[in-house]
Amino acid sequence: MSDLGLYIHVPFCRKKCPYCDFYSVGFREDAAEQYADAVIRNLRYYNEDYNTVYFGGGTPILLARHIPRILAEVRRSRGAEVTVECNPLEMDRETFGILYNAGVNRLSVGLQSAVNRDLRTLGRAHTFEQARQAILTACEVGFCDISADLMIGLPRQDSVSLVYSISQLRGLPITHISAYMLKIEPNTAFGKNPPDGLPDEDKSAEIYLRTARMLESIGFKQYEISSFAKGGMTSRHNLKYWRRDEYLGIGAAAHSFYKGKRFAIARNLREFIESEHQNEIITDDDPNETEEKIMLGLRLTEGIPNELWERVKSALPLIPKQYYKIENERLSLTAEGFLVSNEIISTLLAHYNEKGE
Repeated sequence: MSDLGLYIHVPFCRKKCPYCDFYSVGFREDAAEQYADAVIRNLRYYNEDYNTVYFGGGTPILLARHIPRILAEVRRSRGAEVTVECNPLEMDRETFGILYNAGVNRLSVGLQSAVNRDLRTLGRAHTFEQARQAILTACEVGFCDISADLMIGLPRQDSVSLVYSISQLRGLPITHISAYMLKIEPNTAFGKNPPDGLPDEDKSAEIYLRTARMLESIGFKQYEISSFAKGGMTSRHNLKYWRRDEYLGIGAAAHSFYKGKRFAIARNLREFIESEHQNEIITDDDPNETEEKIMLGLRLTEGIPNELWERVKSALPLIPKQYYKIENERLSLTAEGFLVSNEIISTLLAHYNEKGE
């Protein structure tokens, strides 16, 4: 059975959110059809088998009419996980039926908040009630694996609104929550004109830790810095990134770790559509396996195994003990450690490189 994952980037949106730094362009049906044709052309070129498929974006559900013919070209292992990211305003019973009948078995919904004031601040056009109804409809159609995005660290977000959002999520038929801290990227609308009331570093840390505790208390077990799952319903595709499994990315702005190399595709819709085969821009033709396993593995609560931490354990006295733990011969970070994971990983990698291993 193939262990290869497939990521398809769908770069279409009705409107650009002010915090979003992902590549996207305005939606046009003619461009969407041409884009789907180009995706299919590339699927035939690579001619691989996949055990996870992930349509990310952008707003992938805008491509719903074309997803059945795209998936018809995807050779999937038995029981493959097939995910489509969804915007609540594009979610209706007919669209869900198209996706479900095409073999999609997992949805990732951009809910973001249960507080409409927060949604307006984020430039989201939907209300929480619209998102709630969309999730309930998806469940009625037959989807049993539904993830919801929750954005935290929002302007003027207080404990009351955070508790309210999480309490509302508890009442929805969802199996997974991705809780992302709002990050202000320089090339976004928020980057050029930051909103008032953003939390400082200490407040952000408090919000993150409280979110993690509350999600755990309602049955969503943390397995990655930003990911929480109920009943073991982790995202098999996303775990590939952190476990250093290989995945192929197709589409403008897609990234890949494929046949031992890391490469990206240009952020250019027209170039992707017009090229016979997507142009692979090599970003690393010989990635360091040990460095990557340390860097990526420490994003997961499962951490890194004994044979890796043996190489860096002499650096552990440099790291406060409340930031890490060692269980079952694995080194992992605590929730507090996740907050400073970049610094910890930099310390461990610097030590590893100094030893010349």
